[in-house]
Amino acid sequence: MNDQPGWKRDFPYEAAAEDEVTRREFARYLVLGSGAMAFGAVGMAAWTQLRSINVGEPREVVALDEVAVGGTFLFRYPTAADPAVLLRTSEDDVVAFSQKCTHLGCVVFFQADEDRWHCPCHEGNFDATTGAVLSGPPTRPLGKIEVEVRNGTIWALGREES
Repeated sequence: MNDQPGWKRDFPYEAAAEDEVTRREFARYLVLGSGAMAFGAVGMAAWTQLRSINVGEPREVVALDEVAVGGTFLFRYPTAADPAVLLRTSEDDVVAFSQKCTHLGCVVFFQADEDRWHCPCHEGNFDATTGAVLSGPPTRPLGKIEVEVRNGTIWALGREES
C-alpha cells in the first residue's frame, strides 16, 4: 500500500521550491503587504486634504451685451483645462458654474425649457441659479464660480470650494 496521503495521490504535482515559504513567513508577507496598502491609503487621504486647490484669480470673461438674457457663454476657469459656463438670468444678473457634472465629470448644458442644468450621461439635473442637485445620481452641487458685472463686463472672481 502507498504511504502517501490521499491528497498527494490526487494532486501529484511538485514544485522545486514548495518547502521554501513557511506559513509564518507567508503570514508576515500578508501583514506587511496589508500595512503598506493601509499606509498608502492614509498617505493619499492626507495628500488630498493638504493640497491647495486653485480657486482662480479675478479676470474678465465676456462683455455683458454679448450674452442674451437666458443665454449661456462657455469659457475656461480657473485654468485652461477647466470648462465653465455662465448663464445670464436677467438684465443685470449672471451665474457661473463648472461645466463638469459632479457625478462623473460629464459636461452639463443649460435646458432653457426646463430652467435647469442637465447632464445627459446619467440624467443628472441641477438648479439653474444655485447649481443644487435636483435629480439623478449626483450628490454634490455644481462647482460655483463667483461672478460680477463691472462696467458692462462680466468678471470671474473665483471658484467656491465645495
